[in-house]
Amino acid sequence: MLRCEILLPDKGFFGHERECYRFSLTFSGFYTILARVFPHNTSVFQRPWGGSMQAILDELEAKRKQARLGGGQARIDKQHAKGKLTARERIELLVDEGSFEEYDTFVAHRCTDFGMENDRPMGDGVVTGWGTVNGRLIYVFSQDFTVFGGSLSETHAQKICKIMDMALRNGAPVIGLNDSGGARIQEGVASLAGYADVFLRNVKASGVVPQISVIMGPCAGGAVYSPAMTDFIFMVEDSSYMFVTGPDVVKTVTNEVVTAEELGGARTHTSKSSVADAAFASDVEALTQTRRFVDFLPLSAREKPPVRPSNDTATRIEMSLDTLVPANPNMPYDMKELIAKIADEGDFFEIQEAYAKNMITGFVRLEGKSVGIVANQPMVLAGCLDIDSSRKAARFVRFCDAFNIPILTLVDVPGFLPGTSQEYSGIIKHGAKLLFAFAETTVPKVTVITRKAYGGAYDVMSSKHIGGDVNYAWPTAEIAVMGAKGATEILYRSELDDPDKIAARTKEYENRFANPFVAAEKGFIDEVIMPHSTRRRVVRAFSSLENKMVDKPNRKHDNIPL
Repeated sequence: MLRCEILLPDKGFFGHERECYRFSLTFSGFYTILARVFPHNTSVFQRPWGGSMQAILDELEAKRKQARLGGGQARIDKQHAKGKLTARERIELLVDEGSFEEYDTFVAHRCTDFGMENDRPMGDGVVTGWGTVNGRLIYVFSQDFTVFGGSLSETHAQKICKIMDMALRNGAPVIGLNDSGGARIQEGVASLAGYADVFLRNVKASGVVPQISVIMGPCAGGAVYSPAMTDFIFMVEDSSYMFVTGPDVVKTVTNEVVTAEELGGARTHTSKSSVADAAFASDVEALTQTRRFVDFLPLSAREKPPVRPSNDTATRIEMSLDTLVPANPNMPYDMKELIAKIADEGDFFEIQEAYAKNMITGFVRLEGKSVGIVANQPMVLAGCLDIDSSRKAARFVRFCDAFNIPILTLVDVPGFLPGTSQEYSGIIKHGAKLLFAFAETTVPKVTVITRKAYGGAYDVMSSKHIGGDVNYAWPTAEIAVMGAKGATEILYRSELDDPDKIAARTKEYENRFANPFVAAEKGFIDEVIMPHSTRRRVVRAFSSLENKMVDKPNRKHDNIPL
């Protein structure tokens, strides 16, 4: 028996104002009273009260088992047949074994239109919760394509928003595993409102906690804007795609015939649009690489990047670097060789490898500490700056600054790419993005000029003048307004008819300016270093900058030239 006291809110059973009843009743009698008082909300009281504890526990486990099946075994098998993992399988691969804690397992949608009230699967098409990656906290949501095609509903969005809010409060990254057909049409504007709620949290979390989107299936229409506002997007080749309007709409409106893969597949977004930062061959590779990537990042902007044990000595020298730069100044070399020989154990996680290949961005560790790399690549377009490379590097630099990751800049840049295409497309504004990004950063910045550093591009690439903390140059560095040949043709235009004189003038210019010592004389270069000692010098420079502090102007926010 249970002794109860019920205070009815407005009228008593017999019409009197607020009455209080005290009586004894069984559990089943208590359920009957609740069912009469709350006739429209009895679904939570469906259990036959009075059953044994074991029966209750068995029922809970049965419900959990049903929830884990998502849209059912047939749809799971169909997902596997496509070479794709299920939402829960993906989470199991992403987080440490046994670390995942799921939230809102039993949430169901509230839609009653189009017969939806007869199909209310638990979880509503998304699995949410938290876990750890190598022992560090992360929050994760994984859309379940087996439930209504992973479409977003009002409650689906609320589940995502809940873990994003928790991530902000607790200072941990948010990783979204996207596999969704878009907004749930049956819910109309409620699903659109759900997307907007997620978008708002993307903006609030920007620069506060790292946000990573892994596209593992379709992502179309309004669904693409949440990943677009996250810090990094990874895709899976041949099974994931992103576009605002699909191939059918494109054909109707523009008469263009294009496949989903051509329009918004992984290759398109990693090599042409720069929407995605990397693409992987399968779900398994994408998730294991995401685990590796998270290790480079701090949990939030309140923390410094993690420090991992390293067997690589900080004083290691690489004699092969003394011959990395060719004697012929017009001959290319691979800047990635320098990066590999500087980094701890040669480990380098490259970002946007397939896009704007004349610029290299990514993460390494030095003495176990994360460092962002920005480097010109002489193998592509001679390493010059253009619109794409400037945008690529600017965004990367701003991310590093937001999350306290020091930046190492490796410079071999002959200037900005000339041409009408670049000018008409706004190279002035886009180049200014990189200049602005470097100038506004407050994290430690070390720069090494290996060969060419000409004109405005010298200024832009983290020069001393825009806030470089420690600026080194190799003896092979050439720091000047422009190359010797172009400068000579301008300075001695009247002598162009005499090849011998021009050759002599060019040689004279090279001897005077094609070296790092003029800049070193003026203090613009802190030291001219031996190439083989680069790792030791860079590691020591960053160690000296660990406690760097910068006072920023009092303002609401800056206005980068977007």
